Amino acid sequence: MKIVVTAEEAAKAKDLNVAWMQKWLNAHGAYPALVIDGDGGSLTRAAIINVFVNKNAQAITQEQLQLIARDLGDTNTRRINAVAKVESGPYGGWFSSGLPTILYERHKYWGLTSMLNRIVSWFANPKAGDYTNDINENGINDSWEKLSLAACKDPLAAFQSVSIGKFQVMGQWYRQCGYDHPIEMLWAARNDEYAHYKMLRDYILKVANLQAAFLKISSNPDNCRDFARGYNGPAYAKYDYHTKIAKEMR
Repeated sequence: MKIVVTAEEAAKAKDLNVAWMQKWLNAHGAYPALVIDGDGGSLTRAAIINVFVNKNAQAITQEQLQLIARDLGDTNTRRINAVAKVESGPYGGWFSSGLPTILYERHKYWGLTSMLNRIVSWFANPKAGDYTNDINENGINDSWEKLSLAACKDPLAAFQSVSIGKFQVMGQWYRQCGYDHPIEMLWAARNDEYAHYKMLRDYILKVANLQAAFLKISSNPDNCRDFARGYNGPAYAKYDYHTKIAKEMR
């Protein structure tokens, strides 16, 4: 039987989701504490950004790195280090502001949110694109601004629509990475680098089924093709990802 949800019911559900997020933000240090009203206004948007700032995040230890390699079936850390050097991107795990690195995908949000929120805007669009850093020159990374706006409409869809951290693992994989909500996945990425590596591990093992390809990685670029293709998509060769990984193995 098809269930019909009225606009009023959908709006109430949205408010409950935003109210839940406001409670979560308060529990994680929002200051001043937010009024739990389900209204995602400017104070809630600011809190989304401010509570995630961390300029003292813990770096991964060699012991933790070895645990990641072992989980992937490897005997040493050469492969995971090679992948990290190539795939970590220009910012590493955190922007200079102390916010964890994210890339907001407006088309992902469009596909995940309800019809009520599908209004073309800065943060919602059926087409991918508009990957800017600080187009309005206010000192806040645009992906974080878009996330804060989207989360005040639909927190679950919004936090699933960002690629997170050093290895840009999508929030939509939060369950595979062991989290109850994508906001918790982003919070983990805020706190320490080990969490970023665990997300990479879980993506390889539980999402992309790339363990065999990972273990093939060597100083021979051809042996790196399967991993590069699986991680970066069919255009991997255009950017020489396989060659770059192989070079880091030498």
